[in-house]
Amino acid sequence: MTEAGPAPGWAARAALVVGLVTLARVGLLAFDRTDLFVDEAQYWLWGQRPDFGYYSKPPLIAWLIGAVTALAGSDAAFWVRLPGAFLHAATAMILGALAARLSGARVAFWVAVGYVTLPMAALGSLMISTDTVMAPFFALALLWHFRLVETGQRRFAVLAGIAAGLAFLAKYAAVYVLLGAALAALLVPMMRIAPRHAALMLAAFGLTILPNLYWNLTHGMATLSHTADNVGWIGGGGPGVRLNLAGLAAFFASQFAVIGPVLMAALIWGWIRPAGPVARALRAFSLPVLVLVCLQALLSKAYGNWAIAAYFPGLLIAVPLLVARAPRLLRLSMGLNGVVCLALPLLTITAPAPVLDGRPLLARYLGRADLSHQIIDAAGAAGVTAVVAANRDVLADLHYTGRDAGLDVFAPRPGGRPRNYYQQVHPLPDPAPPALYVLEAAPDCGAGPLDPVAVFDTTGGAYRSRVLAGYLLPADCADASR
Repeated sequence: MTEAGPAPGWAARAALVVGLVTLARVGLLAFDRTDLFVDEAQYWLWGQRPDFGYYSKPPLIAWLIGAVTALAGSDAAFWVRLPGAFLHAATAMILGALAARLSGARVAFWVAVGYVTLPMAALGSLMISTDTVMAPFFALALLWHFRLVETGQRRFAVLAGIAAGLAFLAKYAAVYVLLGAALAALLVPMMRIAPRHAALMLAAFGLTILPNLYWNLTHGMATLSHTADNVGWIGGGGPGVRLNLAGLAAFFASQFAVIGPVLMAALIWGWIRPAGPVARALRAFSLPVLVLVCLQALLSKAYGNWAIAAYFPGLLIAVPLLVARAPRLLRLSMGLNGVVCLALPLLTITAPAPVLDGRPLLARYLGRADLSHQIIDAAGAAGVTAVVAANRDVLADLHYTGRDAGLDVFAPRPGGRPRNYYQQVHPLPDPAPPALYVLEAAPDCGAGPLDPVAVFDTTGGAYRSRVLAGYLLPADCADASR
C-alpha cells in the first residue's frame, strides 16, 4: 500500500461541527437529572483508589475519572461524566483523519460528522463507559496501523502497538484491533507488513498492558476470570448447549440502534459487496467483531454495546458507500441520528418525565441516590455507622452518594471466590461491627425471620420491582446477609 497523503480541506469544517456538537453536549450535561448508573458509580469508586487493575475491568477509566474529579475538586456527576463528550469528539476527528487518507476530504468530513452524531456516541457522551474511553485509542491504533502499511516506518508500528495497548487498558475488546490486523494481512495482500514491524507492534502492545497483566497475575486473574464469566459458555459448550435464537435476534436488531438504521444497512451492504481492497481490509477489522459477538449472543447472551469495536472501522465502509451511491440516504441518516442526539440529553433533563405506564422512561437511571439517602438516614436512626448490602447496585451508589456520610459500607463476606468488586475489596470484617443490613428478604437467625427496622420506598426508579428493608443482625448472624 503506497502512501496516499492527507486530503486537505476537511479538518476545519469537521472540527467546527464536532466542536459545536461537543459544546452543546457539555452544556446540556450540566442540567442532567439522572443518577450515576451502577457502573459509573463503581468507576468513580475505583478512581479513588488508583491501581493497575480492578475486579471487572482494566484500569484506564478509573484513572481518567480520578484525574478529572481531582482537577475539578468535585465528585459531582457532571465531572464524572464530562470526559465522554470530549473522547467521542477526539474519536470523530481521528477517524476523519484516517478517512481522509483512504477516501478523500469529502468522505473524511462526513465520517467525522457521522461518528459524532452516532447514537452510541450520543449515549456515551451522557454516561461514561469503558467503550467511550476505548474509542479514541482504538481509532488511533487503526490510523497508525494503516500509516504503517502505507509507509513501512517502524515508528508507526510502535505507535499502533501503544495505542492498541491503551485501548486494551480501557476495555479488553480492544484485542479486536490486533485480530483485524492479522486477518487483513491474511486476506488482503496490500495490508501485509514486515515481520519485524509486526514484532515491534506486538512488543509495544505487550509492554503497554504489562502492568494490568501483572495485576491480574497477583490478584487471582480476577478481571480475566470475570470476563470469562460474562462470556458464559466458555468451558460449558458441547452438544448440550441450548441455542439462544431469540437473544441473537434481539442483539442483531439492537445494532441498528447503536449506529442508526441507515448506516447499519449500508455497512452490511459494504460487507457483502466491498468496493476495493481498502474496503476489504476494513471488513477484516469490523465484520469478525460482529460475527463473534453474534455467536456469543447465540450461545449465551450479549448486550448491545458488545460489538461497538466493529463500528470504528465499519463507519469507514458505510460512509464512503453512501457518499458515492446514495447521498440522500446519507443526509437522511444524519437527520435521524441528529434527532436521537438531541432527544437523549433532553430526556435526561426532563426526567422523571416522560412517564409510560406509570414508570419513568429513564427509571433505571433514577431513584438510586434517593434510596441511598433513605439508607443513610435509617442507619443514623438505628445508631450504627456501618451498612451491609448484598445488592451490587445498592453498594455502588451507597459508596458514591454516601461518600461524606461517615459510614462504612460493606458487602457480605464471600462464600468462595469474590463475585464482585465489593466482596473483593470491601467485605464485611470478622468480627462484624454493628451495622444496618439492607436486604430483599428477611434474614433468619434461628428464631424465625427478623422484623425490619426500616422499609425503603423504591417506587418510581431503578428499584421499583424490588422490596428492600433494613435489619439489625447480631454479629454471629452476619453471614445470613449473603
